[in-house]
Amino acid sequence: MKFKLFSLCALMTMSSQLAAEENDSGNTLPEEKEWDITSEVGAIITSGNTETTTLKGEIKAKHHLDNWRNEYKIDGIFKEDEIENDDGEKVKERTNEKYSLSVQGNYKLVEDHSHLFIFGSYDSDYFGAYRSESVFSVGYGLRVVSRPNMYLDFEIGPGIKRFEYQESSTEVTSDGQPLAGATESEAIGVAKIDYEWTISDNAKFTQIVAVEYGDTNTKSESETALMTKVNGSLQMKVAYKITHNSEVDDGKENTDTETSLTLVYSF
Repeated sequence: MKFKLFSLCALMTMSSQLAAEENDSGNTLPEEKEWDITSEVGAIITSGNTETTTLKGEIKAKHHLDNWRNEYKIDGIFKEDEIENDDGEKVKERTNEKYSLSVQGNYKLVEDHSHLFIFGSYDSDYFGAYRSESVFSVGYGLRVVSRPNMYLDFEIGPGIKRFEYQESSTEVTSDGQPLAGATESEAIGVAKIDYEWTISDNAKFTQIVAVEYGDTNTKSESETALMTKVNGSLQMKVAYKITHNSEVDDGKENTDTETSLTLVYSF
């Protein structure tokens, strides 16, 4: 959690300095394409609740309109390993399976680089801290830095989160009732920082930090990535992702990490 707070502070400090430089230079971002679609697939190494090598796939789309900027994302991880059971026989066993879907609509306000957003997401995770999570939130966003080669967006707002405990959960309620397979809902606060720096025509750096704060659990995610152009629309992406849950079931770790190397194709 300290890492997430440090990242937030560092990026906000950097944004203030860059914003001052932008005001002096008067630079603006180049015109955006109406559709910006990327797909990626590759190998991933995970540690924490699951330790395995598997394949990862993702499709991300941004739709730029006169008054709206919409974002769509779907990704998934699936892994099946061959293990030896108690009888000494080799059998296939699923070791990691997770699917995520998210949609966000950003309504542009009259003020420069500000917007109102509405966000919805669903995560299905067979081996994570929770079996499934659904989030709906609204809020305000501001483009703190807007330059030809970089931008920094900050968003904050309230939301509602519904989560389902794993069937294997050993957690119980205050009156001793088991929570295995049960679902709960709570109000949350959300915050997100999205930073992108085009280093050159062939290299791009991105940093995303997101926090969902709730009484039951606070979930923090950080993804640091570097993309380099291979040929034409094909890029190579190296990323490091950290997911931290403040409250997890006994036997599970609070922090999961992913180190991935993927190929990205832009449409």
